[in-house]
Amino acid sequence: MPCLAQTFGGVLLAVALAGSAHAEIWAYRDKNGVTHYSDRPLNARYELLYRGSSMGGPIARPGSGGSRPALSSASAVTRMELSTRFKAVRHLIREAASQHGLEFELLQAVIATESGFDPGAVSPKGAVGLMQVIPDTAERFGVRATGRQSVSERLTDPRTNIQAGSRYLAWLINYFNGDVRLAVAAYNAGEGAVLKAGRRIPNYPETINYVRKVTDLHHSLKPPRTVSEARAEVIPVSAPMPPRPPGRG
Repeated sequence: MPCLAQTFGGVLLAVALAGSAHAEIWAYRDKNGVTHYSDRPLNARYELLYRGSSMGGPIARPGSGGSRPALSSASAVTRMELSTRFKAVRHLIREAASQHGLEFELLQAVIATESGFDPGAVSPKGAVGLMQVIPDTAERFGVRATGRQSVSERLTDPRTNIQAGSRYLAWLINYFNGDVRLAVAAYNAGEGAVLKAGRRIPNYPETINYVRKVTDLHHSLKPPRTVSEARAEVIPVSAPMPPRPPGRG
């Protein structure tokens, strides 16, 4: 199998299609920050990311001790990589993530969970578009009606919708002091519900399930750490030696 660069989803799909009984994924990051993936070490720069019995089962994230799978399966990622709807807005997601200080994969996970990348989605509660933005919330974050379009109509435009939803999500993350899970819960239930719950995830089945889905997908989409990165996180930093007591006499 040839080396596959740039998309982790792509290499998952390629290995799965190859039907490898003992799938491995190797990678290295070049000087420009681009990660190159392969099913085998093509040279000394490549490091092992994953080794699994099959790509259909859980694959442990290096350094995790296997306590939590990095991906529940390859299917969610590969379906997204093959989705024409996702491909049509991928550049807009990356643009908004960069502008508003969000992880691309987090924004991708929220949109996948909210609308399945359907820009025409409208909920019974009036949430519109890719990020299912309520028009009142959109107005809070800069979307205004024009002479020809209402706020709701403007939210059917993918860029307008992603920008409004991203501003709100970034604001929530900042409001909840960087706690992404609380921000995601507030995106679903409103910041008032999270505050009422004592700055905890509200005990609403829909919100609990929503946070779980977004969190799992977010972790699945994130580029996995290399072995050396995982080791660097677990190697303790030596504590400084205490000062010597002054000598007697």
